[in-house]
Amino acid sequence: MDLLSTAFGFQEKVLNLQSKRLQILASNIANADTPNFKSQELDFKAVLKELEVDRISATHEKHYGGLMDMPDDGMRYRVPFNSSFDGNTVELNVEQAQYGKAAADFQTTLNFLENRISGIRKALRGD
Repeated sequence: MDLLSTAFGFQEKVLNLQSKRLQILASNIANADTPNFKSQELDFKAVLKELEVDRISATHEKHYGGLMDMPDDGMRYRVPFNSSFDGNTVELNVEQAQYGKAAADFQTTLNFLENRISGIRKALRGD
């Protein structure tokens, strides 16, 4: 089982992050008419950087101390192009475009993982 977690562990985390991003974008779209709702986004680079820090082992307790003290969850507020009178920062066309891009990224990661699983199956069967 350790072999599988090693082979698919990082892709599993990426899929979870992409799923979380899709949920955030869907929430933004659902609250497009809610007064004072602030549009949010998941900063993928910041979260992946945190995952890399988790994979690095320190040889001393104070190594990476500043990075470990305040973990970054990647949540950011989106700055709108146009302001609204009710304080809502959701711009529906931006959110829909971001959702489409995030859905395509999710599908790409799934395809990559499917190809990797297919290769392992072939190796196990001896093809």
